[in-house]
Amino acid sequence: MTGFENRLRSMSANIEIRESRPADTAAIERLYPAAFPDEDLLPLLRNLLADRDDVTSRVATAEDTIAGHVVFTACSLGGYPDAFALLGPLAVAPALQKAGIGSALVRNGLDLMAAAGVRGVFVLGDPGYYGRFGFKADARIAPPYPLPGAWRTAWQSIALDRDGDAPAGTLKVPEPWRQPALWGP
Repeated sequence: MTGFENRLRSMSANIEIRESRPADTAAIERLYPAAFPDEDLLPLLRNLLADRDDVTSRVATAEDTIAGHVVFTACSLGGYPDAFALLGPLAVAPALQKAGIGSALVRNGLDLMAAAGVRGVFVLGDPGYYGRFGFKADARIAPPYPLPGAWRTAWQSIALDRDGDAPAGTLKVPEPWRQPALWGP
């Protein structure tokens, strides 16, 4: 571990979560290739962060260093415009992974979504990771593109509106997410 990584790990107890700012963009763009060296999420990320009012972008900071980032994108289903959200991407600096930063970002975002009246949140991700927040495989609501069979359990949702069930159907996502390559290997 480098000196910088040691310093980051010691700072992980002093994490602040806040809305991302334009000045954070360069640090956020460095974070994703470090966290996911085999994936190019930058085109998606840039589209999501391009001054959109349908995106909630949160960062975790430690002494003004970006330690993690998450995006929640407003989506619609049936006759419910902007009543649902898609979680992703989510990244944490490699030196700080497994320190609870990703979990804090997800929980913070879910709380914001619930406070905003979002009925449910969807994610395409590791069931072992997202299951700890209450996400469950969802067969009633389809992703915008067919998923490979091996990925079916990765399509998950969590209800934030305890008073009603989401209608069955296909999740409608905004333009940055309308790329079939994002939904398959």
